[in-house]
Amino acid sequence: MKTLLRTLLYLALIVWLGAEIFFPVVAAITFTALRPDTHTAGSIVGELLRILRGMGLVSGMVALALLALAPAWAIYKPRTVLAPMGLVVLMIAFTVYSQFAIIPAMERDRIAAGGAIDAVDAANPSRIDFNKLHNRSEHMEEAILLLGLATVVLVAKAETA
Repeated sequence: MKTLLRTLLYLALIVWLGAEIFFPVVAAITFTALRPDTHTAGSIVGELLRILRGMGLVSGMVALALLALAPAWAIYKPRTVLAPMGLVVLMIAFTVYSQFAIIPAMERDRIAAGGAIDAVDAANPSRIDFNKLHNRSEHMEEAILLLGLATVVLVAKAETA
């Protein structure tokens, strides 16, 4: 039973981090293939990002539940799971913020710009705000990835405690 639960924990982390690692590759390929049509590329990448974040939220909840229950099932010592749990909570919080605050604001800016953000002048307030939010979204994804890697390290450390 311990092996099954550890496997599920690792699988949840692998799914989330794997998606975080490979998403930039998929985005780069999409924008390269659709270079002349950045609006379509952005729409595709935006939809993929929604899927990625959905996967992250489910994986995060599974990982958090398993980490919370692990001490009761004598898988890990109670203190060893506190830090990984905290990091997973931060990862979930960043994902929720990105998905439900940043993305809708970017969509409002895109619509205010006439539907295609690249079609408006670089000095347009909607485009400026869109670019600011896009950078913030990228930073959130980077933070989620780094927190996830730290979580893996701490879970591995809990194995030896």
